[in-house]
Amino acid sequence: MSEADVIAKFEAGLQAIASDYPAAFGACSTEPALRAVNARLVGPQGELNLLLKLLPEVAKEKRREVGQRSNQLKNQIQQTFQAKLAEIARAARDAELSATPLDISLPGRSHKPGRLHPLTRIKHDIIDIFVSFGFDVAEAPEVELYDINFNKLGFPPDHPATDMQDSFFIAPPAGSDPPSTLLRTHTSNVQIREMSRRQPPLAIISPGVCYRRDDDLTHSPMFMQVEGFMVDEGVTFAHLKGVLTRFVHRMFGPEIPVRFRPSYFPFVEPGGELDIGCVFCKSWERHKTGCRVCKDSGWIEILGCGMIHPTVLRNVGYDPQRVTGFAFGMGIDRTAMLRYGISDIRNLYDNDPRFLTQL
Repeated sequence: MSEADVIAKFEAGLQAIASDYPAAFGACSTEPALRAVNARLVGPQGELNLLLKLLPEVAKEKRREVGQRSNQLKNQIQQTFQAKLAEIARAARDAELSATPLDISLPGRSHKPGRLHPLTRIKHDIIDIFVSFGFDVAEAPEVELYDINFNKLGFPPDHPATDMQDSFFIAPPAGSDPPSTLLRTHTSNVQIREMSRRQPPLAIISPGVCYRRDDDLTHSPMFMQVEGFMVDEGVTFAHLKGVLTRFVHRMFGPEIPVRFRPSYFPFVEPGGELDIGCVFCKSWERHKTGCRVCKDSGWIEILGCGMIHPTVLRNVGYDPQRVTGFAFGMGIDRTAMLRYGISDIRNLYDNDPRFLTQL
């Protein structure tokens, strides 16, 4: 291409850019669109820079004149770009000021913090109360040996709780002996494990999960219990009554009446059940006959208890002639139902936040 052709092409390009940019900028109504047009015209790969690549083919004496004209056009484009950019910014600001005002006094919507599950809160409350009485906290495995779960606690071989329909047994390997491992049916296994490795005096509280083949409004195949026991020389039923009465008053209030009834459990003798005045109808205050929850009796069972059976003490190597002890077991689920007035235990395990956030 001759020098004359190069100059003619350069002149035509400058003229095209000069006639195009005012309308191109004028058609832009947003900042991104305006910057895109500016980049097309004078950007690193823009139309003007492509023309400048022709300058090496122009003679030196004419190159300066052609370069000055291109710089003048670039300056004009930049001035027009800045003016249009300021115009768009003013229009956006005017639209913001003329729009419906924002009420900055309206409080924001904060995220609700999480909370502990009701069963966890009740468990912590029970632990705190008994720790304040001087009890230690211990744990025992949820997968337990049949011998510890039943035999060493004094269960007779034909006791209903040892039936396969009441317990979740762990299937043994094919061709081996009958199942000897199961999911524990109560937290009482902690008695055997702790007393087998420690000597009196000792006072233990142990919360944990248990498993039984029950599933209805008041029973769940998985539920939480708290086992407590104390062993020492001279421990009597009077100590048991004092500890549990104090616990009830701390958990439910000092005005709640308490009564003990005789009952049977394989691993205690004598055994009993602890009832508290119905926290729903409060018949002891209002002189009523009761309600549907307490079956018109005015009392609700809360736990089983008793003096540790001498057989259990002998099974762990203790001398029942020298030491005695008491034990009790309560359901954390049942305690939570009484504390929060829940009629269906399954609500505690459905993990429905609409229900749980009400507690």
